[in-house]
Amino acid sequence: MFRRLLAGLFVLGLLCGLTIPVLGQDKDKDKDKDKGKDKDTGEKVTLKWKFEKDKVFYQKMTTETSQTMKVMNNDVKQTQKQTFYFSWKPTKVEKDKVEIVQKIEGVAMDIDIGGSKISYDSTKDSTANNPLGDFFKALVGSEFTVTLDPSKSKVLDVAGRDEFLKKLVAANPQMKPLLDQILSKDALKEMAEPTFASVPDKDNISKGYSWKKDTSLDMGPIGKYENTYTYTYEGPDGTKLQKIKVDTSLKYKAPGDQAGQGGLPFKIKSADLKSTSASGTILFNQDKGRVEKSNMKLELKGKLQIEIGGQQTTVELSQTQESNVETMDDNPVKKK
Repeated sequence: MFRRLLAGLFVLGLLCGLTIPVLGQDKDKDKDKDKGKDKDTGEKVTLKWKFEKDKVFYQKMTTETSQTMKVMNNDVKQTQKQTFYFSWKPTKVEKDKVEIVQKIEGVAMDIDIGGSKISYDSTKDSTANNPLGDFFKALVGSEFTVTLDPSKSKVLDVAGRDEFLKKLVAANPQMKPLLDQILSKDALKEMAEPTFASVPDKDNISKGYSWKKDTSLDMGPIGKYENTYTYTYEGPDGTKLQKIKVDTSLKYKAPGDQAGQGGLPFKIKSADLKSTSASGTILFNQDKGRVEKSNMKLELKGKLQIEIGGQQTTVELSQTQESNVETMDDNPVKKK
């Protein structure tokens, strides 16, 4: 039972690391109008994304997660370092609609769970063989077409889900029930929005202006993440970039009975997980109209009540996560 539970918790930890939001998402733009506060009447700036048809930009996103789980009087430690390389190509730019092709250019993973290590790096000529290597390899080259409402920084649609799932399931058929649920169309839209929705899409913003955004990411049998982000514009950072402070409150909710198990060897019955510390910084390039850099830190603690083989046990979880995103004009992944 303990080995099955560890295997399931490994999958849970891996997927949580891949899917926990790293930036804010805009669930209701109208809410921001009443919550914005302008405390400074100094120099005004514009915090809006700019898109140019066929002009590609690239992003490198690195997430480091350290997780400790106490289960059945055993401490299980897991660390992960994940690096994703994305390209974004606007193919249609209109006033109220922008279509952007997102492509996963590369993936690198370093995972250590209880001393067992797994590494993969698609940017290198050779990678170590491991059970998850084919799964990681299937991520590379995947494409999505994101339809965005630029006036609200809201993702309206994401195309490419079916092709993406086929590649992942072919690499690991046992994960099909879980992937079908956690990679729903709504979930993909929620995961795409953070790239664009961390700025208010407004002109004439002055230092001290703040706004709030609420988010919700439903991962089926893994549970739901609810976030409240508080953003405050702090002015120029000393260069040409504009600094935005981010404070985050994250709460986890256990999945309901209707979510099922999705192929997991256990079921999450209840949970009390909350963020104990969460903050970050966004540096926005006003001239180029894009997020140039961002850093987000999150600490999550609490308990999970797990059922496996008809028996229930308590898992104490402590997790820290730091994510860094950098935007650039040139592809950081060299062609082989």
